[in-house]
Amino acid sequence: MSATYGYKRTVVGAHYGWRDFLVQRISAALMAVFTLVVLLQLLFTRGPIGYDTWSAIFAAQWMKALTFAVIVALLWHAWIGMCSIWYDYGKPAGLRLLLQALTVIWLVACGGWAVQVLWRL
Repeated sequence: MSATYGYKRTVVGAHYGWRDFLVQRISAALMAVFTLVVLLQLLFTRGPIGYDTWSAIFAAQWMKALTFAVIVALLWHAWIGMCSIWYDYGKPAGLRLLLQALTVIWLVACGGWAVQVLWRL
């Protein structure tokens, strides 16, 4: 007969940041691929680059989907980076909570604006 005392708790180590590490790398790779796709489309475009050219680049549904994925990746990437900064340098918990809340508000507003611009094209 085995007796158990106290709470059964799983002790974990330093792998808390593993998910954030992967998200940072994957989102950075996605943003790099997106940048290359846009640059290649601009390089192979003939004539002056104006609103019509930009509108044509983002008119295809696959490009809108890729751009939306990049917007989400950029916001998530920025959130992880800012969270790390606030955890490192926002020592009072109340200040850190305020800074994180302001960061969320700012990122949601930027994401909404970016999607609005994307769907306006």
